[in-house]
Amino acid sequence: MNRLLCCVCLFSCISVSQASVVVGGTRVIFDGTQKTTTVSVQNKDNVTNIVQSWLSIVDETSPAKDSFITTPPLFRLKAGEQGFVRILRTGKPLPEDRESMFWLNIKGIPAMDNAPDKNMVQFAINSRIKLIYRPAALKKAIPENFSEKLQWSSEGRELKVKNNSPLYMNFSGIFVNGKAVPEAWFVAPYSTIKIPVASASSSGKREVTWSVINDYGMSGPKYKVIIQ
Repeated sequence: MNRLLCCVCLFSCISVSQASVVVGGTRVIFDGTQKTTTVSVQNKDNVTNIVQSWLSIVDETSPAKDSFITTPPLFRLKAGEQGFVRILRTGKPLPEDRESMFWLNIKGIPAMDNAPDKNMVQFAINSRIKLIYRPAALKKAIPENFSEKLQWSSEGRELKVKNNSPLYMNFSGIFVNGKAVPEAWFVAPYSTIKIPVASASSSGKREVTWSVINDYGMSGPKYKVIIQ
């Protein structure tokens, strides 16, 4: 009991401050005809933040993350101000017959309050959005044009979805017999993934409804298929 009271007292005298560096958008489509693109960030906190940016791979289908660099990788952003992170090609080759996808990470680290009478826990909040490189040959291609062409099949308690297109298909929703598949899924170009559907019967018909996310971060048209 005494230990519990000590913990309560400790947390009651700590104020929690969360960074509020907001990224302008949910994804970045990097035009393959360009050498650079820009992402806006805004500090909605009431203190200065140190903003850190870097790229990481999405999965084993991602090319080397050093195909791009972010600049500046580290900078100060005062309260209420807007800043920009540039993403540049490094010259390392990327596939030109399909998209490549990476994570763009933006971390806001709030400045410490030096007031001696305050106990402050500071949190560095990492925002992560998708950076999708679209080659010049695919400049006019959009995910909505390929969503309906996804091929679905059933395998026990799993769904298989095959993407024969050169674009990443990022799902905004997948429903099986009216029940939402809980996780956010994507399928890489010219790839197949398996999606576990634990709540569905391993036999019988399945009605699958899906939609993909467009270049503006919005949900595209819904499509439906019935599979055995």
